[in-house]
Parts: sequence; structure tokens; C-alpha cells
Amino acid sequence: MKDSVSSAEKRPVSSTPESVPLLDLRRQYEGIREEVLAAIERVCDSQSFVLGPEVEAFEKEIAALTGAVSAVGCASGTEALWLALVAAGVKPGDSVITTAFSFFASASAIVRAGATPIFVDVDPGTLNLDPVLVGRRLRDPQAASSEAGKIRAILPVHLYGQCADMDQFDRIIHEDAQELGVALVEDAAQAIGAEWSGRRAGSLGITAAFSFYPTKNLSAYGDAGIVTTTCHGMAKHMRRLRNHGSPKRYYHNEFGWNGRMDAIQAAVLRVKLAHLAEWTERRRQHAATYDQLFAASGLTASQTLGAMAKDRSVPIRLLARSPQAKHVFHQYVIRTQRRDYLRKFLAERKIGSEIYYPLPLHLQPVFSYLGLKGGDMPVAEQAAREVLALPMFPELTEAEIGYVVESIVDFYS
Repeated sequence: MKDSVSSAEKRPVSSTPESVPLLDLRRQYEGIREEVLAAIERVCDSQSFVLGPEVEAFEKEIAALTGAVSAVGCASGTEALWLALVAAGVKPGDSVITTAFSFFASASAIVRAGATPIFVDVDPGTLNLDPVLVGRRLRDPQAASSEAGKIRAILPVHLYGQCADMDQFDRIIHEDAQELGVALVEDAAQAIGAEWSGRRAGSLGITAAFSFYPTKNLSAYGDAGIVTTTCHGMAKHMRRLRNHGSPKRYYHNEFGWNGRMDAIQAAVLRVKLAHLAEWTERRRQHAATYDQLFAASGLTASQTLGAMAKDRSVPIRLLARSPQAKHVFHQYVIRTQRRDYLRKFLAERKIGSEIYYPLPLHLQPVFSYLGLKGGDMPVAEQAAREVLALPMFPELTEAEIGYVVESIVDFYS
């Protein structure tokens, strides 16, 4: 990687990009266009447009990829979260512990299942759900007595493509919460192909939800999602739930939903799945290039787990990387001083960026009924003021990465 960085540093002035998008799906499409069109034509010829052979084949391929017992295709990542929670036993009146720093669906799916979200702050290094705080919450008799219903599940989010500390959550489930019957459910929407201690996301909890929204590492040409599980019985239940709770046409044993996956989306995803390992490796190489260029710039300090979040003497802080994790870099996120001014400066240079996420979940107006306020989740609130996602996609070039970092150096010089 040293050679690649030095070549980026030595690029001629004429190679400076005119713009750098946050994400460019056209580049990906150019490389797989014929494969995709052939797959869509195959579905059109079959006239099987909802579920069917394409979805079944994709489910088997995802189960094999993740190491799960089974996978159930559905209409979206949000639908996948709901299916994962309900199959894990979450029901009206229950509570689910989750992170205060994630996309809205992580919490809204809990509410849709009839449960109450219990927000817990995040680790200051990785910004994933803090297992130490979760353990304290479960052991705190005063908090437990005031919870809205029984705590039925813990929902960690593998934020930005790095798995949460699943060793600690597994210990919590089997020790601290064993008598409570708490399930461990993964929000793996951003983490297809990610690993923790050699095991793939999707096989680390009883159920796991993935999103294939067009911006994801493995992306559909519309909405789609999938749930993996380590339990055959749960997979059978989810297949009913995604089809109006129906085990047999026109017979309904429970209230489900119309959450079926379209065959065309499955066919497109099967094409892309064959390229996923290569695309993931490119993302990891791009992240290493960013890391090295930032280190050479003098804007960051040495990166160790947790240290970067505490060192405010540097203008750019990188998120911590857990040694047990294989990060798939759905996003490459930095923490910055004067974040909003930096983002405006980058936009003026036609460099894309995004804020994931500007307002923590516990401060969203829709959750005001929980009675939480500013200061209750200080780490998540600070992160919301500092995080900035930089361009990251497999087809990104070294010259583009160099221009992004060079521009950030210019801003702080």
C-alpha cells in the first residue's frame, strides 16, 4: 500500500479531478451492464416477478455467505429489521435496547413491532453501541423497574460496516441477561460481508437484518432486504410474516405484512453478489489509502482503539477499528473540528460528503414521549456534531482520494 500512496502523492497536477462524488453507481453499472440486463431478461422471460426461483436462489447464496442457517428475502432493510425482531420474540409491550446513533429504521422497526426502544450511548472510539453501558442498564434494578415492559432483545448496529463488539454482547446475553430471555438481533444493514473474530455478520445473533438499498455495498435497483437466522423455525415464521401471515394461500394464522422481495431485485443482487468480495477489498484498500494520506498530512494522531475520539488537539480524528473486526467500509467517516464549514468548503471544490447522522435518535421529535433530553447520550450527541462521511465506493481512484485529503489539508492550513 505504500507504493500506491506514493504514486497518489506524486500524481501530476493535470490528474487533479474536477469533482469527486460521494458515490457513483454509474461506474459500477458500466462494468456489469450486460450481466445485469441478462438477469433482468431472465426474470421477464420467466414471468415470475414476486418471490419465486430467483429469490430462493439468492436466499441460499446469502445464507452461505453469512454462515447462517437460513435467509429470508424481503422488500427492504426496514422490513428486514421488523421481521428479525418479531421472529426473535419481540411483541407489543416489550422493550428493546439499541443505539442512540443510527439510521431511524433501527428504532422505528422496534416501535412497529409494538415495543419501546431503550436508547443507550455509543462507544467513543467506534461509535457502535457500547456493551459496557448495555450491561449496566440490564443490571441496574432502578432502571429495570422503570422500563416500559420486559426487555426482550438487544439490537446492536454494525455502524458504517464495522461489527459491534459481539463477544461482549454474546457474554451479556449468556451471563447478565440469561435469566431474562433476551435475544441478540443484528442490525447489519451496512455490514454485508463484515466479520467479527472470523465469523460473518448475519450469523452472530439469533437473527440479522440486511439492507440492499441502492447506496449499500451490495445494492439493488430499488428497495430490497433480507433476514438471516440461526434457527430454521424462525425462518419459517418470517416467510409467513412477509406474506400477510399466510402459511397457505388465502389462509392467515397471524397478522403479517406485504414484505415480499421482487424477483428482478433478487436477480440483480445475484449478479452483484459474485463481485462483492472484490468490491469489498477495493473499499478496504481505499480506506487504507485515506488512513495513510491523513497520517502523512499531520492532521491526525496515531490511531488506536478509543484514543482518536479523546484527542481533540488534532483537527481530524479517525474512528477506531476493532482488531477482531473485518471492516467493509460502507462509509469512510472522520470526526472533524468545524465540520459544517469543512463540508461547505468541500462542496465548493465539488467533493461530495454526507453526515451520518446529524441528530441522535433519542432527540428525534417522534421519540419525545420517551422523556429523553440533550445531554442524556453525550457521546452520540458529540458524534452528531463531528462526523463526516467522505467519498467511498469501489471504483474510486487514488487521484480522487488524494484530492479529497489535499482539500481537507488546504482547509485546515
